[in-house]
Amino acid sequence: MLPKFSDIWQNTLNWNPNPSQQKQWDKLYHEIILANRQINLTRITEPNDFWEKHLWDSLAGILDIEIINLEQSLKVIDIGTGAGFPGIPIGIVCPNWQVTLFDSTRKKINFIKILLEELSLKNCHTLIGRAEEIGQNPSHRESYDLALIRAVGEASVCAEYTLPLLKTGGMAVLYRGNWTDEEELKLKSAIKQLGGKIALIRKLQTPLTQSIRHFIYLEKIAKTPLQFPRSIGVPNQYPL
Repeated sequence: MLPKFSDIWQNTLNWNPNPSQQKQWDKLYHEIILANRQINLTRITEPNDFWEKHLWDSLAGILDIEIINLEQSLKVIDIGTGAGFPGIPIGIVCPNWQVTLFDSTRKKINFIKILLEELSLKNCHTLIGRAEEIGQNPSHRESYDLALIRAVGEASVCAEYTLPLLKTGGMAVLYRGNWTDEEELKLKSAIKQLGGKIALIRKLQTPLTQSIRHFIYLEKIAKTPLQFPRSIGVPNQYPL
């Protein structure tokens, strides 16, 4: 069973899970721990770590922030979802959002398909492929309201993966650890080419281990030029 930490939810994100959401998180945790024996899904397996690094961290990107309206019906994509984070916790909390869980690893996507059935999450769907390809696919390009990416790569690479998928006026959320002025300057230069601007940089401290987290919010203000995203591997090899 996962800890509830009701006071911490309230004090840090001005929110609390209802009993149904808590029950789904317990099931999510149980299924991931079981599957982790066969598939390398996550190194984070202790209940407190799982709560902080997967649940709290996932939701810290969207909760208690004016520029994201939880009541709207949004079309959302989680790029490089891995074991389903941040997309699955967000799908549980925002049942009126349509969440696409996107990853290039078939084993992980196959597991998530089963997991979504176990959790009865009808508003979440899976997609397999490469970010460079899907960003050029007319079925997905400029069709999402919100793009989430929790990755360790350069921020400019994350921007090149997310912004082509967004409608004008949409928002990308980059989940980061530490953040420097140098990274910000590089990102600003990149997103100028991609049709975006930095709307907000939010700094939070994780509630249990007091680690620093940054959430970078990029607003899509113009159409992304057709050459972006570039071919597979190019964004990583030659960041903007």
